Amino acid sequence: MDSPDVIVIGGGTGGYSTALRAAALGLEVVLVERDKVGGTCLHRGCIPSKAMLHAAGLVDSIAEARERWGVKATLDTVDWPALVATRDDIVARNHRGVEAHLAHAGVRVVAGSARLTGPRSVRVEGVHGEPGVRELSARRGLVLATGSRPRTLPGLRPDGRRVVTSDDALFAPGLPASVLVLGGGAIGVEYASFHRSLGAEVTLVEAADRIVPLEDAEVGRHLTRGLKKRGIDVRAGARLLDAEVLDDGVRAQVRTARGETLTVVAERLLVAVGRAPVTDGLDLTAAGLAADERGFVVPADWDRLETAVPGIHVVGDLLPPPSPGLAHASFAEGLLVAETLAGVPSPPVDYATVPRVTYSSPQTAAVGLTEAEARARGHEVVTNSMPLTAVAKGMVHGQGGMVKIVAEAGGGRVLGVHLVGPHVSEMIAEGQLVVGWDAEPSDVAPHIHPHPTLSEAVGEAFLTLAGRGLHQQGARRTGD
Repeated sequence: MDSPDVIVIGGGTGGYSTALRAAALGLEVVLVERDKVGGTCLHRGCIPSKAMLHAAGLVDSIAEARERWGVKATLDTVDWPALVATRDDIVARNHRGVEAHLAHAGVRVVAGSARLTGPRSVRVEGVHGEPGVRELSARRGLVLATGSRPRTLPGLRPDGRRVVTSDDALFAPGLPASVLVLGGGAIGVEYASFHRSLGAEVTLVEAADRIVPLEDAEVGRHLTRGLKKRGIDVRAGARLLDAEVLDDGVRAQVRTARGETLTVVAERLLVAVGRAPVTDGLDLTAAGLAADERGFVVPADWDRLETAVPGIHVVGDLLPPPSPGLAHASFAEGLLVAETLAGVPSPPVDYATVPRVTYSSPQTAAVGLTEAEARARGHEVVTNSMPLTAVAKGMVHGQGGMVKIVAEAGGGRVLGVHLVGPHVSEMIAEGQLVVGWDAEPSDVAPHIHPHPTLSEAVGEAFLTLAGRGLHQQGARRTGD
């Protein structure tokens, strides 16, 4: 029996980060993956979708150049095969990079489907032409990193063409002329934004009373305004009643927030109602484990991400909240677990400071508590919202948006930073440091933000909360 120090089951972001860090700390690591290392994020999610969204942004820029700036640019057509080829090349190069990192680190990658046979033992059946069965036993521990798959709704069977999930939406044939998106979270909003940029008529349906319902209510309002301005029909507080797949599309009945029945006919229906953890075939019971009613594997020790069975750890989408199911959170989880297995002191993952980003147009980015969450937890808060158009660079971009800071009243800690607008995904790292280090507005205010940039709005928002604001017009203070 092959007996490495650590066996990692699943080669997505959580799994391969665990493997790389454990190997760097001198542990012998076997990584079992039944598909491709890189997982959903690299092959079906984060990377290909952001590549496509970048292309969509170029299309938007051509329209802006012509309509706003007098640059007489024209768009002939979108060469879909060329766009797909570029996307696939980016994914392939990243995939080769991950494989090279693992090989260089000395991680042994086994292509196969893993099944637990005990608290430290695994049976691997070969896939992709790999022969036979391998028995593995971990000397130090097992790491479960098997990821997640898209959820769907009762009666909706994805076919990869007319009814698609986020896993196959980008790989469905051609560009549809119309799309109905079910789900107004980050994934649904991103796909709605992408298809609208490329010319599709888009209806976005969200059951909650606003889109991106986990974000601050003010963020949701600004994002809704931005999407509607682009021609997306946003329907919050709405539910799908039924959907019929036709030869040339889908006909759906939607109950609106006003209780009316809306008929939507679209070439494609995209289901983006969340993701479910994957444990099928893993045989958790053989190791003394069980998933909860939602399918998650819950740690007994969150500081070590260790289950009730000593030596078995969990990372990534198998974890329930507060783990947010985001790739960058799984990197941190992988570091923690690898260092724990190596006996190296490692700080627990601070889930309160994990940034959240929606890569639509406009983008959203946030870290920490929303205003409602802060008040619900008993904080007396002060908030300051400033439109991005209050600074010159915001006027240049012309997309609107805002910065909102949530802080303890009386000059206390910053509890949350919330952004909407162009490029805000590149601005949220500052907010993570502010919230993570329990900074107060007066701590941030002396730090100079470059002019002219969008980040000036962040600096001005903190200056105003610290009582030193220069441009009060558009700023709002509440809660004192």
